Amino acid sequence: MPPPMRPVDFRLDPFDLRLFIAVIDTGTITAAAQTLGLSLAAASTRLKGLEARVGTPLLVRTKSGAALTDAGLALTEHAHRILSGMASLHADMSRFADGLRGTLKLYGNTSAVTQVLPPLLGDFLTRHRAIDLDLQDMPSEAVLEALRRGACDVGIVASHVDTQGLPSHRWVDDDLVALLPGRQRSAKALSLHQLLERPWVGLPEDSGLSRFLAQQARRGGRLPHYRVRVGSLEAVVELVAAGAGVAILPQRAVLRSPHTATHLRVQPLQDAWARRHLCVCTTPASAERPAVSALVNALRQAR
Repeated sequence: MPPPMRPVDFRLDPFDLRLFIAVIDTGTITAAAQTLGLSLAAASTRLKGLEARVGTPLLVRTKSGAALTDAGLALTEHAHRILSGMASLHADMSRFADGLRGTLKLYGNTSAVTQVLPPLLGDFLTRHRAIDLDLQDMPSEAVLEALRRGACDVGIVASHVDTQGLPSHRWVDDDLVALLPGRQRSAKALSLHQLLERPWVGLPEDSGLSRFLAQQARRGGRLPHYRVRVGSLEAVVELVAAGAGVAILPQRAVLRSPHTATHLRVQPLQDAWARRHLCVCTTPASAERPAVSALVNALRQAR
């Protein structure tokens, strides 16, 4: 039977490997020691310790310099690979230490997620290629709840919710308007109560805007009658333009529609809750993260 293998001490110091490679590159222990800022005695001690840990001589010391043993030749390839991996590891971890890597959870209401954010996020994602975004649409109240329990990093909410205790910045105006079929223009403000007399077109029931409107209508003792619900603001505009019903939408979404000038009547709302703006919110903890600060600053500059 072959003799049992001698246990190897794998606690190799990367600095010792750097010293070993420096000996190979310079040809002498003296020159390698000078390259790394060591005394000759200290360099010799470290090299002897490295040989003890791998269990075999690595260098043949002569008056003219140092030559590699077969074991030293084999270690050379491993040392280069280990040091290269350590450099790559350091660079990768440095990006995490800077906080500019990973996934940020960005939650917002329907208007923010579907209308305001998409045109603004492209530049941020291009400049910060190591940051991914988890973008979710939910009611403003749910966004605040997620922030307060640490489930998201940045929230975009409408101004009607209470952001007390959270770092918050006013961002963009986001008034709601009434949308009716027809070409007649009118500056007359309508109330939610008046619109509830007519059939509606809207977003899915679980969307942030639908929940908000249901909450406001419920205060008056009734809910909208939806003839149809569709998956996007653009589809709502098209159906109203076709005469399917009325809707309440963010003004900026309506003004972008090609139907606005020819087949739609856009009128202001009397209700105070319709005049609102969006706020960018964080938590005291997330606000300290460099990636969160980078995202918030990008949004505020691009509004």
